[in-house]
Amino acid sequence: MTAPIRITAGLGLKRERALSRAGYRCIAGLDEVGRGPLAGPVVSAAVVLNLKNVPDGLADSKVLTAQKREALFAQILATAHVGIASISHVEIDTINIRQASLLAMCRALAALPCKPDMALVDGNDPPDLPCTVETVIQGDSSIASIAAASIVAKVVRDRLMARLGAIYPAYGFATNAGYSTKTHLSVLASDGPCPFHRLSFSPLRQGLLDL
Repeated sequence: MTAPIRITAGLGLKRERALSRAGYRCIAGLDEVGRGPLAGPVVSAAVVLNLKNVPDGLADSKVLTAQKREALFAQILATAHVGIASISHVEIDTINIRQASLLAMCRALAALPCKPDMALVDGNDPPDLPCTVETVIQGDSSIASIAAASIVAKVVRDRLMARLGAIYPAYGFATNAGYSTKTHLSVLASDGPCPFHRLSFSPLRQGLLDL
């Protein structure tokens, strides 16, 4: 693997266009969602934008409304190459969340219908990918292809958690996406975990004694 290059900024398609001029032909943005929740999978997406047909309004998924994310999700799928992968709570408990997040990005890249020669990865912890890698701190708010990946990953994971919420409504997964809200922690303390909780995460790891 080529040694990762750490950069901190970029606006819109500036970085993708510079890489294209440098000779890269398939540039993927990668991001993951779900490192912090107490339940459910971690989800990663890889997106190769069509630089001549990019959806308007790409931004960090966290600053967009759910309605805007859903609209952009549909536009991204219609105009770009997309790979999606998830790592289950069981795998997370087995290999730890950092390794699960890196593995999810590897699987997302492999799921693309094309073979990227450059990957722009959110953060500063590069996965072991079969192409050149650049890590971009806060890339989901500065690089269009990473922002697109963050939107895809969040929409997919939110939909998965909403389905779990319909099966286990007490935990509020449809609204908290598995994060440790006060209500979620209260139900864990009274009822214990469901089969989709990450048992390696605190406070589950301590048997909820700290709640």
